Amino acid sequence: MSFTFTRRRASAAVLTAALLVPLAACSSGGDAKEDAAGSTPSGSASAAPRANLTVLAAASLTDVFKTAGAAYEKAHPGTELTFSFAGSQELVAQVSQGSPADVLVTADTKSMDKVKADTGTPAIIAKNRLVIATGEGNPFKVDELKDLADTKLKVVLAAPEVPAGKYSKQILDKQGVAVKPVSQEPNVRAVLSKVELGEADAGLVYKTDAASAADKVDAVEIPDDQNAIAQYPAATIKDSENAEAAAAFVAWLSSPEAQKILQDAGFQKP
Repeated sequence: MSFTFTRRRASAAVLTAALLVPLAACSSGGDAKEDAAGSTPSGSASAAPRANLTVLAAASLTDVFKTAGAAYEKAHPGTELTFSFAGSQELVAQVSQGSPADVLVTADTKSMDKVKADTGTPAIIAKNRLVIATGEGNPFKVDELKDLADTKLKVVLAAPEVPAGKYSKQILDKQGVAVKPVSQEPNVRAVLSKVELGEADAGLVYKTDAASAADKVDAVEIPDDQNAIAQYPAATIKDSENAEAAAAFVAWLSSPEAQKILQDAGFQKP
């Protein structure tokens, strides 16, 4: 199973192709997949037609959707998922520009609202919260949000138009903490990468992002009364050529099997 994460910069048409990452079917044996001819194995949540689905998903879902995608393909022989991960604002731009896709999953409801004319009714599939990511061992002893105002710290944040950037600004403003970031990144995974590589001393990321790099960064919890809750809506794209299969995948994301995968990765119940 190949799996990559790429940042989008150029035209939507070219980069949609560049960012698409096929998830090979994870069922044992290609013959079994062909023999199934779209049938649903025993114990599957629901029947779904054979299809190759393109799913545009928020960058913070990169790791968990690898697992979820493999589970879905195994339970639905004949369906293959291709994920394109980026900041929610970039994904919304792709949908608005008519890039071919079947499903959209963003990290906030406001981004999804911008393309409500192009999507079906969204369903919240998970929630998340922010933490402060620091270098392994927390060498600068960052304990709380106000520590990020220290001008000696190299702090990196997601850009204001990115959901993680909006949430970061919201909680920093609420606490009256003035931060001058050394950079503002196009998605939350880029923030995490800066901290992982030592190019930043601290950054605000989702709890699940920090957990995915637990061997390289430390996560400083932010109290609930100072935090923000991120909501992840999923919706079909109206121009999808695989409408029935897309709807089946979106529905599956709320199933007990998918919810267990999401919650095992640190996401909260919707």
